[in-house]
Amino acid sequence: KKQSLLPALAKVLMTMMEVIVPEQPVVALHGRDATLNCSFSPAVLFNLTDLTVFWQLTDTKRSVHSYREGHDQLADQAESFANRTSLFPSQLGLGNASLLLNRVGVADEGSYTCFVRVQEYGRAALLLQVAASYSKPVVTLEPESNLRPGDEVALTCVAYGGYPQADVIWQDGSGRNLTENITDSVVANEEGLFTMTSVLTVVLEPNSTYSCQLINPLLGEEGYAFVTITGQTIAFPPLALWVTVGLAVCLLVLLIALAAVCRRKIKESCEEARREAEEAKELEEEESKTGQPSHTWPSLYVNPTLCCS
Repeated sequence: KKQSLLPALAKVLMTMMEVIVPEQPVVALHGRDATLNCSFSPAVLFNLTDLTVFWQLTDTKRSVHSYREGHDQLADQAESFANRTSLFPSQLGLGNASLLLNRVGVADEGSYTCFVRVQEYGRAALLLQVAASYSKPVVTLEPESNLRPGDEVALTCVAYGGYPQADVIWQDGSGRNLTENITDSVVANEEGLFTMTSVLTVVLEPNSTYSCQLINPLLGEEGYAFVTITGQTIAFPPLALWVTVGLAVCLLVLLIALAAVCRRKIKESCEEARREAEEAKELEEEESKTGQPSHTWPSLYVNPTLCCS
């Protein structure tokens, strides 16, 4: 029984035709046209009326484009591909069964199978990937005011309109990777394009720089943004401000009190010196009347400029 199957298996293998598609994924830009290359090498010359080319989605088997008997046959074409597909008619006879897909969208991403039949048939599948560039990322700081050293702040990096999901790398000013401290989120719009949001939480230090880098894995593009937190950004701590004001007021009061004490002491010294001078003068007058000095007093001189009135 096994021997009887061998001729039939050999006949099947001989009827297979080689169909060639790219081994690497085809990367198409969102909104642009893409060519899905497919070529075949028939064993004999053929008429286009004998050629059948059929493109379909590998997973869902939905029809993308069909050609047979010398014409496009699009009655069974999936609605999402309507008016967006075409072959290259002038090159079909040369073995080119490539498909032109217009206005590529995120929903077009996936595996496509190219079927070709003349007298023999063959098929091959390729992978279509869609890519879109992200906007330049923007980094914001939350909160933006009333910051103090040691506060915990959130740095948010946002970029939009890209595909697929980007890789996000956070670094500080010294190039140290901070990626383990981030939280990423992705939101798709109606076209399937992403808005990437990455939040880095750090303990605030003055004069520090933090950078956010987005890398599109398909396009290799890099978006870069950074923020520098300087001493001017950080508000003076309210508690320390009140302490400083209080100390300044206390010092001012102390200086005023000290000045008052010094003024009083100087005034008292001047008054005492004036009294002693008056007493000495009275004694001199008394002695001059009696002619007999009872005591010897030193001559006193009071500088009026040192005394306070």
